[in-house]
Amino acid sequence: MSARANELKEKGNTYFQNGDYKSAEVLYGKAIKQDSLNPKLFTNRAMTRLRLQCWNSCIDDCLRSIELSPHNMKAYYYLAQAQLALHHPNEALSSALTAYDECLKSDIFNSSTRHISQLVLQAKKDKWEAQERERMRRRSDLLRELEDGLTAMKGFDLQNLGVKYQGRLDSMEAKEERENVETGARKKIEELRSVFALADPENLQQREVPDHLIDNISFCIMHDPVVTKTGHSYERSTILEHLKRSPTDPLTREPLTIDELRPNLALKQACAEFLGRNGWAVDY
Repeated sequence: MSARANELKEKGNTYFQNGDYKSAEVLYGKAIKQDSLNPKLFTNRAMTRLRLQCWNSCIDDCLRSIELSPHNMKAYYYLAQAQLALHHPNEALSSALTAYDECLKSDIFNSSTRHISQLVLQAKKDKWEAQERERMRRRSDLLRELEDGLTAMKGFDLQNLGVKYQGRLDSMEAKEERENVETGARKKIEELRSVFALADPENLQQREVPDHLIDNISFCIMHDPVVTKTGHSYERSTILEHLKRSPTDPLTREPLTIDELRPNLALKQACAEFLGRNGWAVDY
């Protein structure tokens, strides 16, 4: 990195730490002009644009950073967050899983592991919920029409916010109003689905998988869970495969050997009972 680019980056870091994300974005942009082949500069600006909720611009920076550095864990992590914000759960899940894999490959402890794990799970949940929404909508034409109406109203309200703030939606007041619109619309749709579920519980009930039944490596429901000395449970096959590559706990990075794994019989029974009552969950 050139001296001038590094100077601009450091100034951008200072603004970012002080919460002035707009100024940080400008400075990172100037640094990029000085050194357009440095992937870290694009990652820094992507992080800033994530805070500014400039989702598409964030995605552009992440993709450019990945193009320059294909194993850039942070770029995939920020990319997944932006894709999730744009309601693209399939793409977000792919990006988050790549970030998770890159994080696990690192020999150095990285505090991001747990955060990325949570992001993968959120992306998988959003993907599942999108499939569930479509399943429920196919069951009821009226539900579909009412949901479409509420979604259109939300879009109209967000468009009015853009006019009100002249496109500057990064202010605290604008963010609060946007969040209120998003939350209000989400609650209305949830209430609508609840009403329809009461009328037809067999076909329109929301289906969910409890977090504690999901493996933190494969992010699938566990069948043969084992527990580590730190209390984390994993699917036996996935943790054994991980230990072949790295003798550490995937979440804490503390040393871990196969001999230290113990069957989690209570969790195994809970998983079996859940799958027994919810055959659809094998596709989660």
